[in-house]
Amino acid sequence: MNVHTKKFLIDGPVGKIEVAFDAPESEPRGIALVAHPHPLFGGSMDNKVAQTLARTLVQLGYATYRSNFRGVGQTEGQYDEGVGEREDLLAVLAHMRAQPAYASLPLVLAGFSFGTAVISHVARMLAERGEAVERMVFVGTAASRFEVAAVPENTLVIHGERDDTVPIASVFDWARPQELPIVVIPGAEHFLHRKLHILKRIVVDAWR
Repeated sequence: MNVHTKKFLIDGPVGKIEVAFDAPESEPRGIALVAHPHPLFGGSMDNKVAQTLARTLVQLGYATYRSNFRGVGQTEGQYDEGVGEREDLLAVLAHMRAQPAYASLPLVLAGFSFGTAVISHVARMLAERGEAVERMVFVGTAASRFEVAAVPENTLVIHGERDDTVPIASVFDWARPQELPIVVIPGAEHFLHRKLHILKRIVVDAWR
């Protein structure tokens, strides 16, 4: 992502997990974990949307982690349809919390596409443990392809108007029972080509 990004391996449930870490310039206000799009379709932690989310959260003051899902990069294991991937993200979170400086900081969870489905269930599992999530950011919510769990009311949901990978109607169907607003980027497709600056602006504005 940048010259200051640190990449390393941690132990996960089925082997090593490749992690990237970026620290803010000042004392962190919280920690953040970003989940990438579908691993069987070229998704990785270096995906441009995932990187934009991470870069923006670092700018907002969060010590930010990304990790590769099973079978991507140096992460071991095989694609597990989003189930084993939840356990892997929980392992990354445990590593984050094991750092003394980050043990009690607020947590932000962010995901793009497939990553939103995985992150939604991680948040649900954390809630069942009594662990709070400060805020969540979903981009290209994979509501037409996976079971995306219900999310807290302050979740920021962003979607491209012309997304033909995940039709926006399916995201409205998922959001409607939860009374969740959706921020729509006009003219944007799934990967937000040439719209990443708008994504960054929406996230930054939401934190003001």
